[in-house]
Amino acid sequence: MADERAYLLDNRQPEAGQRFDAIAELFDAWTLQHLDRLGVTTGHHCWEVGAGGPGIARALAQRVGPTGRVLASDLDINWLTALPTGTVEVRRHDITQDPLPDEQFDLVHARLVLVHLPDRAEVLRKLASSVRPGGWLVIEDADPALQPLACPDEFGPNEELANRVRRSFRARLAERGVDLAFGRTLPRLLRAAGLTDVAAEAYSPITSRACRELEAATVRQLRGQLVGPDLSDADLDQHLANLRDTELDVTTAPLISCWGQRPAESR
Repeated sequence: MADERAYLLDNRQPEAGQRFDAIAELFDAWTLQHLDRLGVTTGHHCWEVGAGGPGIARALAQRVGPTGRVLASDLDINWLTALPTGTVEVRRHDITQDPLPDEQFDLVHARLVLVHLPDRAEVLRKLASSVRPGGWLVIEDADPALQPLACPDEFGPNEELANRVRRSFRARLAERGVDLAFGRTLPRLLRAAGLTDVAAEAYSPITSRACRELEAATVRQLRGQLVGPDLSDADLDQHLANLRDTELDVTTAPLISCWGQRPAESR
């Protein structure tokens, strides 16, 4: 992000590691099935943009092998640990300001990155230009407006409270310039960037332990910003207790995965 202070979920906070672990449990298998479908294989060069945690970079390294290369970049690289140094290069990089890497890639992938950027469409075009002819760009981002509730089955006071917390969270995201309907725009934006064979799918886990852990880590990290006229500290304490002590059926925003190919005749 161009301005770390503007990023609501600052990765320098201790809860970031808990969030990365929960996101990996929720979405890594979904992400990797799409990357495998596109044919990531031995010898490929891949760029993992805004990597956050090490999971996808490590999985890509396993797929490309010793003759391939994975560039894992982020503004905060402190979480990118225990990666195979012979295959993975970890680089501090601001995709909004720093020059693009001096190469083109068989795969460029970013998950839950662009939605937080005010110039997200321009960043997407830059990422598309880093894909070699015949290679793929895969962007995965949230669409909270598509399903805005924490508990779609709001049948009791715990679920009603969870949805009030989610409304406060969405309001804080919007204040920071997050496009709450960004995910659905990805096919159009990939085509506008000159990519072909564009397709997209959505994944929306309904309930799981990882959903509750992600919700709890997010609330702990942001609780000072979530409190307002309709939400007290006591409310947040109760919500965290519900997440800890009950099987609250809390979900995440839908994740839209979109991919497109750089035409072979491009230069």
